[in-house]
Amino acid sequence: MLLIDLQPSSILSLSFTIEKTDSDSKARAATIETKRGVIQTPIFMPVGTLGTVKGVHQRELENDINAPIILGNAYHLYLRPGLPILENAGGLHKFMNWKRFMLTDSGGYQVFSLAQTRKISEEGVKFSSHIDGSKHFLSPESSIDIQRSIGADIMMAFDECTHFPIDHGLAKKSMDLTHRWLKRCIAQFNSTQHKYEFPQNLFHIVQGSTFKDLRTESANFIADQNAVGNAIGGLSVGEPAEVMYEMTELVCEILPADKPRYLMGVGTPANILESIALGVDMFDCVMPTRNARHGILYTTEGIVNIKNEKWKNSSESINGQPLSFVDEYYSKGYLSHLLRSKELLAGQIASVNNLAFYLWLVREARKHILQGDFAFWKKEMAEKLSQRL
Repeated sequence: MLLIDLQPSSILSLSFTIEKTDSDSKARAATIETKRGVIQTPIFMPVGTLGTVKGVHQRELENDINAPIILGNAYHLYLRPGLPILENAGGLHKFMNWKRFMLTDSGGYQVFSLAQTRKISEEGVKFSSHIDGSKHFLSPESSIDIQRSIGADIMMAFDECTHFPIDHGLAKKSMDLTHRWLKRCIAQFNSTQHKYEFPQNLFHIVQGSTFKDLRTESANFIADQNAVGNAIGGLSVGEPAEVMYEMTELVCEILPADKPRYLMGVGTPANILESIALGVDMFDCVMPTRNARHGILYTTEGIVNIKNEKWKNSSESINGQPLSFVDEYYSKGYLSHLLRSKELLAGQIASVNNLAFYLWLVREARKHILQGDFAFWKKEMAEKLSQRL
């Protein structure tokens, strides 16, 4: 077992322990440890953009889904409820009564999505609020300051995420800007202190779109910064899955093996399994909750569209292998009825099911890495996950 202290405890307190690497792939079972506690990896992080995972109580996240870490978003939380309210509450953890780990996105991706209402410069990004049209400015420094006020355990560097497809010249210009912004993020992070009980950690982000030379250049630049953890950004934005895997594999070969790797915004269960095999440790995606609200269920035997006629009169449990209380408590027929009736409870039940499945999936992956049969299990599981029941 290898224990690596990533930065001096006077600045941060995060260690990464690699327990086992799969012999037939790059998959690894590890732990991330800070003063707050331990996260076993691989791990999936439910997305709680506005201080809530949509349709799911914190109690369910803890007791039924058992998520050790969730996401918040600096852009959205800055706009509402706003930093004064969060600071008065003692940070987002206390505001939402969440005692486990939290990671905040810097807001870069959200600004990227505001293509019609933002202007990017060397200094940062001017944008109009999607809520009321008010004008705002977000820079590397202010992104760090916002995340200090939120108080997440893991903060993300402010980056520019490009669209797909994009030409090489624009992708390089964007990547270079992201690298310059990163230097400013690091300086601001090092010159400020955490505001609440637990120290914070800053992850850096690799960009470069789908160009091998740019991804190689960015990954080497990020690796040289010696962050406590590194992320792969700018993927899962419309490129084919095979290209996403190719870029992920390339970057994972360059990023330090002794630090956690986070593939941002990914993805489907199949995407997650494939990326674990490439050496990724951390994932997040809105897919399990967004698809849940549209009647798509992830189960251990395949994917269910609960809106299909065949489920209207089904007495089967939601998931053949119970992963949370909803799987035993409700039937497919009942959930089908709720969804057709546009009852809010439908989205809640489906969201708990899907998130419980995602957390089960990464924990099963971890178990099989430790057992030494990950590759065999992954192949078998991938076939099931491709089935539409």
